[in-house]
Amino acid sequence: MLGEHLRTMARYNAWANRVLHDRAARLTEAAYRQARPAAFFTSIHGTLNHLLLVDRLWFGRLAGAPPEGIESLDQILYDDLPALTAARQAEDERIVRLVDGLDAAGLAAACRYTDTQGNPGALPAWQVLTTVFNHQTHHRGQAHALLKDAGADPPSLDLPVYLRTIA
Repeated sequence: MLGEHLRTMARYNAWANRVLHDRAARLTEAAYRQARPAAFFTSIHGTLNHLLLVDRLWFGRLAGAPPEGIESLDQILYDDLPALTAARQAEDERIVRLVDGLDAAGLAAACRYTDTQGNPGALPAWQVLTTVFNHQTHHRGQAHALLKDAGADPPSLDLPVYLRTIA
């Protein structure tokens, strides 16, 4: 059941990111980039970049190949939304493939890593996946609120909404 749950979460994650990026693309460039006091990462653009960056960190660790060149958690990986969206979609496809490839032993296997402050750590893969999907939900919620602040009609990102799309 755990593997099935995490495979569902990987697909839900991809769907929610796609819906969120689609809604962000409807904003004016100024509204999309506007610094907003409630934003942890300055703007909608900064928040969406952060989500991709952290996914690359964790899924790189799981794959045994952490990404090079990440200097901070607020680093801008892509300066424009179309490039960020294309990279997000590619990363989500990679996440689905990685999660699909994990059997019970793979889910239980230790993922050893060094965090961004240089501290060593180790978690079973299933806990890393749970951490990442929870992190995504947290910051997508922030981006959702930032969209509303920008005057957009934020989309529903609830899991049951996604599950109805695949039923």
